[in-house]
Amino acid sequence: MSSLTKSRSVLRRAAIPAAVIAAAATTAFAGVGVANAHVTVSTSTATQGGYGVVTLLVPNESDAGAATTKVSIEIPRLKGLRTESVPGWRAVIDKDPKTEEVTRVTWTAADGNAGVKVGEFGQFSIAGGPFPSQSSVSLPTVQTYANGEVVNWNQPAGADGAEPEHPAPTLTLAADKSGDAHSAGHASTTETDDQEASASDNTARWIGGVGLVLGALGVVVGVGALARRGRAAGNSGSGGDDA
Repeated sequence: MSSLTKSRSVLRRAAIPAAVIAAAATTAFAGVGVANAHVTVSTSTATQGGYGVVTLLVPNESDAGAATTKVSIEIPRLKGLRTESVPGWRAVIDKDPKTEEVTRVTWTAADGNAGVKVGEFGQFSIAGGPFPSQSSVSLPTVQTYANGEVVNWNQPAGADGAEPEHPAPTLTLAADKSGDAHSAGHASTTETDDQEASASDNTARWIGGVGLVLGALGVVVGVGALARRGRAAGNSGSGGDDA
């Protein structure tokens, strides 16, 4: 199985229903006050060194009342990535030309789409991996408004832990307890194939054994029939001589 096929297989398993992600992300966002409604990222499936779905929440904080029309997020060089289809938005994936690793994803409001209005938030999801083998990953994001204003969400937390004005979205990754997804999937497939092959072999042997038994019975029956015919012919011949 090729590396590309394996990545696609894992991505298909990672792509869980968008409604589930939306509900989880919306619930998390609902508890954040308007003053602290910064760009954030969350996941319920992505793990350290593994694959999963990550959701980016982008609220509109424009004091001028302008809509958000473009969102760009830096990606930690993932080997494989897909974007969720968002009505009214076009997604562009940038890759390193040498390694083909994904480095950035940009969503732009399509013609006829006013974008994310004041008092609203946009939600953009990606599915991919493998993510870095670390507990957290910074995902700097650029938010562009219809009036040309650009906000860079890329500031780290202060030395005392204080939150900056435009903090970089930070993704928290849980430890992967299931092992490598590719290896696990390959091992599972191999084990299943071995079990099927064993079952098929046992069935073939059983059918072959039954065939041998039936064949032997056929020979016995055939020999018995010939013997009876021989005795019958002998008895018939003896009767004619006596007459």
